[in-house]
Amino acid sequence: MMDTVESLPIVSPILRASGLRMRYGQGSGIVHALDGVDLDVATGETVAVMGASGSGKSTLLHLLGGLERPSAGEVWLAGRRIDGLGETALARLRRTAIGFVFQAFHLMDELTAAENVELPALLAGQSPRAARRRAAELLERVGLSHRAEHLPSALSGGERQRVAIARALSNEPLVVLADEPTGNLDSAATLDVLRLLDSLRTAGQTLVIVTHDARVAATADRLISMRDGGFVEETRLTHGSTGRLGELAGLEG
Repeated sequence: MMDTVESLPIVSPILRASGLRMRYGQGSGIVHALDGVDLDVATGETVAVMGASGSGKSTLLHLLGGLERPSAGEVWLAGRRIDGLGETALARLRRTAIGFVFQAFHLMDELTAAENVELPALLAGQSPRAARRRAAELLERVGLSHRAEHLPSALSGGERQRVAIARALSNEPLVVLADEPTGNLDSAATLDVLRLLDSLRTAGQTLVIVTHDARVAATADRLISMRDGGFVEETRLTHGSTGRLGELAGLEG
């Protein structure tokens, strides 16, 4: 039986990719989306991945989260290799150990904000009472307690993304993977999400963030640049006592 997130060990690196390759198509039309990528993510680390469209950054995130299987290479989470798991075990792992945040939010339109946040916990087998309590805690954490009973259609883009982040945290995942979390947001909403991501980093949540926005990348501990399916540069970022957000000139403009 697949381990639950509670029984998976907290190790470092918590997430590891080795020799990842991803090919799409056949023959002369084959595309090498990833070409031998190695990556270690330490427990509690925030890693930002930047690159032009087509550089392979979203493909990398999908492979790390078990949404796709690599053409070659290995993915390890908490010391366990996951790229070869069966579909049932992999789905269970995604529900309990990995939180996902997408550019397009992917909230359930017919559910309230609270119900959207409750859903992963219910799917993981938590009681409705425990799921409701956890959802209330998370909505307070992202500043949306007062919007708990609203449907997504009644929320702004920034509010929907904050609900999506709360949902990603529902099962206390080992790793949160975020794909362009501010891509659909205006400047004010982007600032709210940046503050939230920075608070998660400060609290020790392991994060991997794919982004085209240098302001988002500046909240990370480490920045990786990608081109043509591989890593081309890696930069270690430092954070002052007030975090990187205070250093980002013009963020609110």
